[in-house]
Amino acid sequence: MEQGLPQQPHRRFNPLTREWVLVSPHRTQRPWQGQQEARSNSQRPQYDEACYLCPGNSRAGGRKNPQFNGTFVFTNDFSALLPATGESISLDDPLFSAQSESGICKVICFSPRHDLSVPYMDLEDVSAVVRVWIEEYKAFRKMDSIAYAQIFENKGQIMGCSNPHPHCQIWASADLPYVVTQEQSSQGAYLEQYGTPMLVDYVNRELEQKIRVVYENEYFVVVVPFWAVWPYETMILPKSHHRSIAEFGPDETMAFADAYKTLTLTYDHVFACEFPYTAGIHQAPTTAGNHDAWQMHMHFYPPLLRSATVKKFMVGYEMLATPQRDITAESAAETLRRALSLSR
Repeated sequence: MEQGLPQQPHRRFNPLTREWVLVSPHRTQRPWQGQQEARSNSQRPQYDEACYLCPGNSRAGGRKNPQFNGTFVFTNDFSALLPATGESISLDDPLFSAQSESGICKVICFSPRHDLSVPYMDLEDVSAVVRVWIEEYKAFRKMDSIAYAQIFENKGQIMGCSNPHPHCQIWASADLPYVVTQEQSSQGAYLEQYGTPMLVDYVNRELEQKIRVVYENEYFVVVVPFWAVWPYETMILPKSHHRSIAEFGPDETMAFADAYKTLTLTYDHVFACEFPYTAGIHQAPTTAGNHDAWQMHMHFYPPLLRSATVKKFMVGYEMLATPQRDITAESAAETLRRALSLSR
């Protein structure tokens, strides 16, 4: 049914956030005279003596990195959240509300190689990154002071990445972040009404239709969500119910790493460039409880629209009214499938 949507303006509903996105397929024909970003230079040395994430180098905070050979985890020297915030903040006012927020921020270097991002790492090394995520998530579950651990990666200067050395971060907070709260509420309401997790049903529907599926292996599927906002937005989802990455077995860990590596390599072949994005895992909170409504998933939000140098801007109508996209999710998936064939 969705494949036959007319090429005219329409709205699509995101059941996770309960928000709408305006789709305007006819706008792909408009001329472009706007800003073009500089093409990303992917030629980097294996080791950079000026990089504060390379092995043996001193970080900005003064600490020295060990001569690590695999992944390397450390507490962010300039953390956005701190375990102890000092004097407690509490403003209970309908117009001026505020409260203290504590937490822990960590950095995970994917590899000692300054030039080696996920698409070009060995699969076993990508799997090692996923295993570190699992270990960190499990560790945060043991902390009464932590409610949620947000794993995320910013790739590329265009996405605000301050250091090109391949890495990600975990911000673990005492309270649930806003977007996570939205997803939890939506998934809980769906489970109560239909008796099955929302994203389990969603994956089954996508696998039936095969319209927006980009890649799949035995355990995971990569799709362009029906409600995608960013031009080449994708999600990695399990084919079976997993509330968090802590429930992965060895084979699923490897399969998740395969989907992660394959998708990011596919991205690099869309416009023949090092494709920028923000990515992150949404999963069950680290608090006690079964969290049965949750289905873990990984979001990818790349900004590029027309080429390696033309990005999608969230301005004007998007900031004041509702998100809007020009290319449909179905055509984006087709483009990504073509890029996938080039990457092999």
